[in-house]
Amino acid sequence: MSAASPDHDAADVEPTDLPAATLAGVDLRVGCYGIVHDERGVLLAHWREGAYGGWTLPGGGMEPGEHPEQTVVREVKEETGFDVRVDGVLGVGSIIIPGAKRIPGPGRDLQGLRIVYRCTIVGGALAVEQEGTTDDVRWFALDEVAGLERIELVDDGLRYAGLAPPTDDDGRAPAWS
Repeated sequence: MSAASPDHDAADVEPTDLPAATLAGVDLRVGCYGIVHDERGVLLAHWREGAYGGWTLPGGGMEPGEHPEQTVVREVKEETGFDVRVDGVLGVGSIIIPGAKRIPGPGRDLQGLRIVYRCTIVGGALAVEQEGTTDDVRWFALDEVAGLERIELVDDGLRYAGLAPPTDDDGRAPAWS
């Protein structure tokens, strides 16, 4: 995965490993995610799609015509029940998912552009999304995150926010995403 954030120079970002001719057959998905962190900890959503799942940042895919900030506000509300204010972009990452690993099943290769924002709660109440792919939402102390089965986006987002990225017991961040 490649990432650019205030701590990364664009020259340090690794290019995609797909040949240029292959990129014409790649789907693109823009996702917008929120880091919500306060005295309760960090707010995470549990994503579930079929047999796959894990803890992730609240957020999701941008709709056509939608501004990325509108996307993160809408998605955080849908998945967590909270209304948020967007306080700025923390980082932008890109991930390539080979078609054979796409969920729910094989398809075309996918490039996910992931924009992570710092968000502050301004209203609402904790609630789990109904009829979506989020099946739980919780606050976690930062030191609890390392023990969670999580998407690598959580580690990226915490790093973008200047919070210590969690590690597994052996000191390595999880490899799965």
